[in-house]
Amino acid sequence: MKVSVLTRLGLAGTLLLSATACEKDILNQVNPNLPTVQSSWATSDDAVKGSTACYAGLQGLGMYRRWLNFAFDLRDDIGWSQSPWGELADFTRFVQQNYDFEVSSNIWRDHYRTIFRCNQVLDRVPTITSMDATLQKRVLAEAKFLRALSYFNLASLYGNVPLSLTYITDLNATVPQAKEAEVWAQVIKDLQEAAPDLPVSYSAADVGRATKGAAQSLLGKAYMQNKRWADAQAQFALVINSGTYSLTPAYTDNFRHTSENNSESIFEVQFSNEKKGGNDSGGGPDATSSQGGQRSQFWGVPGFGFNDGEVRPWIVNEFLQEGTTTGQRDPRLAATVFYNRKDQTQFPTALPIDGDTLAYGIGFLTRYGKDARNRARVYWRKYQTDYYRQFEDFDSPINQRVIRYADVLLLQAEALNEQNQTANAIPLINQVRQRAGLAPLVAGSFTQASLRTQLMHERATELAGEGVRWFDLQRWGLLDTQAGVDQLKAHDAQFNTFRVGVSRLLPLLQTEVDLLRLTQNPGY
Repeated sequence: MKVSVLTRLGLAGTLLLSATACEKDILNQVNPNLPTVQSSWATSDDAVKGSTACYAGLQGLGMYRRWLNFAFDLRDDIGWSQSPWGELADFTRFVQQNYDFEVSSNIWRDHYRTIFRCNQVLDRVPTITSMDATLQKRVLAEAKFLRALSYFNLASLYGNVPLSLTYITDLNATVPQAKEAEVWAQVIKDLQEAAPDLPVSYSAADVGRATKGAAQSLLGKAYMQNKRWADAQAQFALVINSGTYSLTPAYTDNFRHTSENNSESIFEVQFSNEKKGGNDSGGGPDATSSQGGQRSQFWGVPGFGFNDGEVRPWIVNEFLQEGTTTGQRDPRLAATVFYNRKDQTQFPTALPIDGDTLAYGIGFLTRYGKDARNRARVYWRKYQTDYYRQFEDFDSPINQRVIRYADVLLLQAEALNEQNQTANAIPLINQVRQRAGLAPLVAGSFTQASLRTQLMHERATELAGEGVRWFDLQRWGLLDTQAGVDQLKAHDAQFNTFRVGVSRLLPLLQTEVDLLRLTQNPGY
């Protein structure tokens, strides 16, 4: 019998379901040693383990381990792909003939797997009567946060998706398709309920779990995507005024495994390069799988990785618009990309021409000096492991920073500016600029419109390649009109195939449309 991804995950994705057997079938007996629902959800330890399983979903191939990076960072106007895997390259330029293409299928599967686990926790943990009440509330709040994060991504990528809010154990169960606005409403509801019961911080053994600041920040981001500026401002103010977070002294501390879960980190997905079952390139979800990130392998420069993702050259010139107060290049540029620093034709600047870029210990021009095509390309450096090893593999230990404090500061500035509080937004932006060594912006020299433009620049240079640009383009309305898309075309040719009214959303999986009788997204 054919079953949808949603239903299949509801039954096959857990060890906590009980089994039944037909007494007449002597070959199909129940193993009395298998755990049952009743025996598996009996103690506080069971609840915490169930919560941990929810976090494990974030390490799936379709989430932060691999494919979500392609969906967010290579479909925006900064990243792109010329992968020899044609279907993958087409995916990043809004061409998808197969609606069940591997990338989209994995994203859908792993998000709903995580949602299923969260729903199971929300259903079963309240039945544990012997559990400490504070811990019980925390575990439930963590599940709501992770469910909200999953639906935050699904709403942004697919729009009208099935909204599963209960623990599904029935093969014949159906999940209603919700409107995009209804999905956002559920994200907001989950986060509103989660924040009060989450702690400000955790002990070392539990670092990486969702905190109060994470829920408040994600709630603010959800409000921003719905242009509820005042509501977003209120949430970001709670985070900023808490005194819990601060910018790290070094920008690069946010992309290295040696400085994870630092003062700037609000929420990050925990990765490790520990080998559990060999080189787990397939990214299996079982206990023998490794827990390494795979972005660095797929986006490594030629000779060190697959180079399935790279960078549009315009972003280099965006960094070069201004130098530091000492006349040097913005240090975030070298931390973000590998590029030919001496190419003044493609990257004209009055700033000093510094030395050859090292890529995994080898000079950029030394390696690509005789290869004009590769020499002119721009590659991702952010989240690469070149700072401590001279190779890439499928297991990077670098945690993915999903929300960091610099993002919150710039979003708060945007929320204030949209409420005509332009002068109040300037100091927040200057905090981010100061770390990069840039001169402060002068309050009173910006209109609301000109600060909008400035914020687009600030977010591009601070946050390029961090999975937030796609949300920005959606929020700014640049994907909704031909005029907006034309702006993006000017520096990213992949938007030549972007269809207004269609390409903002991915097509729903055709198998799910057929089996669940969903309404396909417009234009597909």
